Amino acid sequence: MDEQKGFELSEPRFEHGHFFLIAGMGDRFTRQTIPRIPALWEKLMPHLGQIPGQKNEVMYGVGYNFDGEGGFDYIAGVEISKLDDLPDTYRWVEIQPQYYAVFEHKGPLTSLPQTFRYICDTWLPQSGYTATDAPEFERYSEDFNPKLNTGKLEIWMPIKQ
Repeated sequence: MDEQKGFELSEPRFEHGHFFLIAGMGDRFTRQTIPRIPALWEKLMPHLGQIPGQKNEVMYGVGYNFDGEGGFDYIAGVEISKLDDLPDTYRWVEIQPQYYAVFEHKGPLTSLPQTFRYICDTWLPQSGYTATDAPEFERYSEDFNPKLNTGKLEIWMPIKQ
């Protein structure tokens, strides 16, 4: 992993994920518009703790509906217990049970795109696994603080052998 500069990435652990629902602020992105994702997180912040059915303070960034040409939907959100009473203000996505390679991102959020590129362009082709057509997500621990770079940030990549 010598080609990585500015961030650390250890070998992944492997997990069987479970079903859950994520609701929050969402939009469609392309490779060119990825720099707009932080604005989506800023839009979410005032809603934290007020999203109907919110289960805890863990936050998720979920990428899904990948079109193969760089386009995808993305939600900055939280886990919810049910869709009842969820206002149209929020977008939501179901995460189905899936097998994942889980990477812990260390370093500033500005290097997160590098981490994703490394996972997709270097680790995945060498791993013996392939990505599956399922949502991938970032999981931000309850104590995650992007300004202080504290807490835990994991990338859950859906895979199969």
